[in-house]
Amino acid sequence: MADSSSDSTLHSTRTREIAAREKLILGKPARITPLDRKKFGEFAMTWWMNLRKHISGDDSPPPAGAEIPQIYFYMLRCPELWDRITALSIQLQRDAQLSFRDRELAILRTGWLCQAPFEWSEHVKKARKEGFTRDDIERVTVGSSAPEWSDHERAILGAVEELHNDAMISDDTWRALARQLSEEQLLEFTVLVGQFTAVAYFQNALRLPLLEDSAGLATR
Repeated sequence: MADSSSDSTLHSTRTREIAAREKLILGKPARITPLDRKKFGEFAMTWWMNLRKHISGDDSPPPAGAEIPQIYFYMLRCPELWDRITALSIQLQRDAQLSFRDRELAILRTGWLCQAPFEWSEHVKKARKEGFTRDDIERVTVGSSAPEWSDHERAILGAVEELHNDAMISDDTWRALARQLSEEQLLEFTVLVGQFTAVAYFQNALRLPLLEDSAGLATR
C-alpha cells in the first residue's frame, strides 16, 4: 500500500511539473508570425514531402485530409536556414552511423533534459513505432541511473547528461562508449546531441505549438 501511495504521489508531482513547464513554453502564442497557410501551402507542402521522404523514406502522398504541420509555416520564414537545419537532421537520421536505438536514446534524453515538449513528443512516437516500450520511455525520463539499462545504453544516456550539464564527456564515459562505438560513431554522437539540443532550444524559445496528435512531455 505504501508503495502504491508513493507511486501516486510521484505521478501527481510529475504531472504538475509537466503542466508548469508546458504553460511556460506553450501557454502563450508563438513568438513569431507564421506564413499564411493559404498563400504558402504549396511551398510548405514541397518541404514537408521532402523531409518525409528523406528521413522516413516515405514518398507517398499524405493521408487524405492531413494538414501540413504548422512548424513549417513558422520555420519557412527563413527557408535557407531551415534548409541547413533539416539537412543536418536528415544526415544524422537517414545516413546515420549510429544504430536507431542508440540514436533515439540520445535524442530522447536530450529532449527530456531540455524539457522540450515538441521534440520529446515527436521522438517518443517515432521510437514507439520502432520497438521502444512504454517502460523504455519512462526510464529515459529517469536517465542513466535507472535500472535495467545495458552498460552501453547507460553510457549513451550518461554521455548526454554530461554534455547537458558540463558541455563535456568524461574520460570514463568516453571509454564506455568506445567499447562499442567506432570513432566515426563517436563523432556523430556528439554532433547528434548538439543538433537536437539546438532544435529543442529554438522550438522552446519560439513557443512552436505541438502537432495536433501530440501530448507533449506526457507522451509515452
